[in-house]
Amino acid sequence: MTESRHHQIVVVGGGTAGITVAARLKRGWFNSRDVAIIEPAETHYYQPLWTLVGAGVCDKKVTARSMASVIPRGVSWIKDGVESFLPEENAIVTRSGQRVTYDWLIVAAGIQINWNKIPGLVEAMGHDGVCSNYSFETVDSTWQTLKDFQGGTAIFTQPSGAVKCGGAPQKIMYLVDDYLRRHHKRDASTIIFAAPGKQIFGIEKYRKTLEQVVARKQIDCHFQHELVEVHGPQKEAVFKNLQTGELETLSYYMLHVTPPMSAPAFIASSPLADEQGWVDVDKLTLRHHRFPNVFSLGDCSSLPTSKTGAAIRKQAPVLVTNLVAAMKNAPLTAHYQGYTSCPVVTGYGKLVLAEFNYEHQPDETFPFDQSKERWSMYLLKRYLLPLIYWHGMLKGRM
Repeated sequence: MTESRHHQIVVVGGGTAGITVAARLKRGWFNSRDVAIIEPAETHYYQPLWTLVGAGVCDKKVTARSMASVIPRGVSWIKDGVESFLPEENAIVTRSGQRVTYDWLIVAAGIQINWNKIPGLVEAMGHDGVCSNYSFETVDSTWQTLKDFQGGTAIFTQPSGAVKCGGAPQKIMYLVDDYLRRHHKRDASTIIFAAPGKQIFGIEKYRKTLEQVVARKQIDCHFQHELVEVHGPQKEAVFKNLQTGELETLSYYMLHVTPPMSAPAFIASSPLADEQGWVDVDKLTLRHHRFPNVFSLGDCSSLPTSKTGAAIRKQAPVLVTNLVAAMKNAPLTAHYQGYTSCPVVTGYGKLVLAEFNYEHQPDETFPFDQSKERWSMYLLKRYLLPLIYWHGMLKGRM
């Protein structure tokens, strides 16, 4: 007989979004809400620091903590993965066959990284000059490849579609340029940025600065190009020209790959998904379009903004406010305006803090021009934001 259990509120996902909303739902001394998190992983990662790990600034160990240590007090941890959603029955079936029913569901399952979508990538990762900051297991390969670099071509890629923090693929490129200059290897090097877009950044205010950075660093941008195959032993990368459809093969010494990403398969195949596979929610209230007792936030949601932890910091209070209102049959008055942030590291000790909203307009925190490269904003990313994350967001305090 299939094991069954019921909770008032079930949160799917123990990443940034899931832990943050669960912590907010359980705050207060006399809180009687019954909240459970479904999450199979034993480790929780602070991923924004992986860029700096890949550049040798800090050890990856500081980005990892046990899942048990971040699950909010009073929240039940169902250490399992989701096999399927049955929203018509207010139920979830887990991989182990357990049936979990709920009154309210919050889907915060993150994004799926599809390493296998690029032939040859998995086989070459970690050697043959191929590296990536996009997993805890591979991030050390970036720093090792950089330390071994003696000259030649360094290529940095970005795939089509949504990725975690759209600026991250270029952040490591700027740091590599800075490292090579400091170690007198830049003159013997060529740096290429290959991306499917038509420009370096989508928001004009910050794009102007980053275009100047690219020019100053003499980076060769191959726009409307996408990595489609890796020949590791030959140290060759095959790109598709998205304008002509032609394939172009480039030799490299270092190849930093941002792999293709998508909505998690168990969401994309579920009744909760939109046509692209994301959880289909209203972009203002974060409530599902078809199932009123379902909400979603973070990378797995259909919210049309950049997928960042900073976006989740603004989404979480909106979702919790609206969920509590929905539980009382009250109107959903809290609205998320699409705020997201991308701290673009442009070198060791330099950062452009891009903040913007659904309208692609700057939505800045500080009373100065954030489109300028600043040491202070680098310190914010390196030291203050991790503290805010571990002791603020994950505790439901901010």
